[in-house]
Amino acid sequence: MPDQELTPSEFGRTYKAFMDAMLAAAVPRHNPLQDRLAAHLGVDVAQLPVLTEELDDFEHPNLQVALDACAADPGRRVELIGLGLDNRRFMALGLSDLLTGRTPLGEGPVDYVNFRLADDQPLACVQLGLYFVSEGDARLVVLVAGPVFGGPRPRLRVEVAATSPDSARRFLEQLRQEMLRRNVYRGHVISLAPGQIGMGPQSLVAFHTLPAVDRPDLVLPDGVLDRIERHTVGFTSHVEQLRTARRSLKRGLLLHGPPGVGKTLTVMYLAGRMPGRTVLLTTGAGMGLLRPVAQLARTLAPSLVVLEDVDLIAMDRNQMGGRSGPLLFEWLNEMDGLTDDRDVIFLLTTNRPEILEPALAARPGRIDLVVELPYPDAVGRRRLVELYGRGLDLSGVDTTRLVQRTDGASPAYLKELLRHAAVLAVAGDDSVGLHDEHVEQAIDEMAAGGELGLRIMGFQPSPGGAVGQRAGGYPTSVPRSEPGG
Repeated sequence: MPDQELTPSEFGRTYKAFMDAMLAAAVPRHNPLQDRLAAHLGVDVAQLPVLTEELDDFEHPNLQVALDACAADPGRRVELIGLGLDNRRFMALGLSDLLTGRTPLGEGPVDYVNFRLADDQPLACVQLGLYFVSEGDARLVVLVAGPVFGGPRPRLRVEVAATSPDSARRFLEQLRQEMLRRNVYRGHVISLAPGQIGMGPQSLVAFHTLPAVDRPDLVLPDGVLDRIERHTVGFTSHVEQLRTARRSLKRGLLLHGPPGVGKTLTVMYLAGRMPGRTVLLTTGAGMGLLRPVAQLARTLAPSLVVLEDVDLIAMDRNQMGGRSGPLLFEWLNEMDGLTDDRDVIFLLTTNRPEILEPALAARPGRIDLVVELPYPDAVGRRRLVELYGRGLDLSGVDTTRLVQRTDGASPAYLKELLRHAAVLAVAGDDSVGLHDEHVEQAIDEMAAGGELGLRIMGFQPSPGGAVGQRAGGYPTSVPRSEPGG
């Protein structure tokens, strides 16, 4: 070689040519796996086109049940083999590499990964495997390569080569239809959360079991729950008539109110009233996955998308120096992108409606109904004491005074107050008979955290009282009862 410096591009071309020559010399023209592929397909496999479909990693269980359904087709014969190569999970391996013989692979064990479905049922999914498919005169090979977080395969991949391009397209289309028909998430309560960077795949979807909530368990002002039900449960009952009348089926509902007034309980109640509707819970870290959440909502309609604490992404741009967060715009685009005939309910909750971005309600189909859940009035507090006092002996408690003294208390606060008092009663004499002194002690202990602690537990003192001036932080205009009074 002449004594001269190579440019980076010249060095790259020279190095690539050297590596190609080394690889050609090191890899035999054929290997057993390539011979088997050629025998199955009956053609020169090195010239076959490969059709690839990439899927979100949470689709892995759906792909597996679809593959199992396709394999069970009586007109089809299927054999699954693994690939024998060290560190095969972490290589950017493609079907074209197998067909051309560029990678010296043989047969090996099939790699599986377990996914947990509803009721914690495991489903073994092929992480890396090769299907040999025969259907009549058609021959196909299908490579399934699951995602490897932090590795060269960030997404789930299905690659198909066939003696006929139409056969490959039809097979992938059948897979898609089976995935939709047998979707493992349909009708369940699920949430999405970001996966952890690691050396293996994991499900990003968690299944949840919500407690049963009956209508009497919700203590709201008269008419409030009726309005919510008309926009959700009632709407659901007349979907076909509304669709025939060309009315939009997607709708948005915003529940707002201070902590502990029953927003989450209302969500649970609605989920129980609409069986068969897929519920997608989104909050916290899951807010970074709005696109796949909206995608699932479209796929699994009828669905209910619950976005709790929406103010975390939908703060008024005036509160953010004239800027709105990118997650808000992504969410608005996803809501607007749904066609009107998709039966999708968006249910948003917030403790701080005053800071919400006005664009959230700028169009129908985003927010069509806004409902406030306030602190309960005296009638509501009495109903709550009766509700949360079930199973307890309250004969030793002046419930009228308790209702008066808890002006500004949320349902969550009253529930915790009675639970706390019951613990004190049991600790004192192993009974569940409550007396005023148990309630008083519970009030004092729950007020020990000061105003912040009370607000977190869902108690907002009346304007006349200052937290800390009197035990329990209650209004000075309401006298504190003495034990036994």
